[in-house]
Order: sequence, then structure tokens, then C-alpha cells
Amino acid sequence: MNSSLLTNADLANIPKLYETEDVEMEDKIIHAKFFTPWSNWTWYVIEFDGENQCFGFVKGLDAEFGYFSLQELESIEGPFGLKVERDIHFKPTQVGDIPRW
Repeated sequence: MNSSLLTNADLANIPKLYETEDVEMEDKIIHAKFFTPWSNWTWYVIEFDGENQCFGFVKGLDAEFGYFSLQELESIEGPFGLKVERDIHFKPTQVGDIPRW
């Protein structure tokens, strides 16, 4: 897997898809946060398939849990060539501790 958004350390720590299925949603851990610096879109990673597909929480036009593609995030280009960025100051936290709206 070659991604500019996730590191090898992330790959070792983020659970595989469906691995946290038995954990209550509020108790699941968010391992990474991505955002667009030119808008209010934010993606929170809870699980990852090791290749491309993530499960997490997305805040954009709506706020919902679902699947998103790292490849798609890396292809997004905003004004002046801006790209989706990783919040390097984000620390892993429980879903219940993030603002949802």
C-alpha cells in the first residue's frame, strides 16, 4: 500500500475492516483525521482494509458513518492545487469524544 495520507505506523495500528464490529460505535477508536483546508469536509478513519478502503466518520454536506477510498481522497484537488491533508496533531480518540455536528 502506497499512500501519502497513512504511514507504515498507521497500518500497524488501524484495525482491519470489520475488526471492531463488536465494539459499540461510541467506543470505537478514530486513528487518523483528514480534512480539506479550503472547506469543511473531514474524514475520520476507524478501520482500513490495508489497501484503499476505509471505514469511518465523514463530515461534509452531512455527517455520517461510511466507507471512503484513500485513492479518491488523494485525487481531490482544491483551489490553487490544495490537496486533502492529514491533521498531524490529531491523537487517536473514541468516536464519542469527537464533535459530530
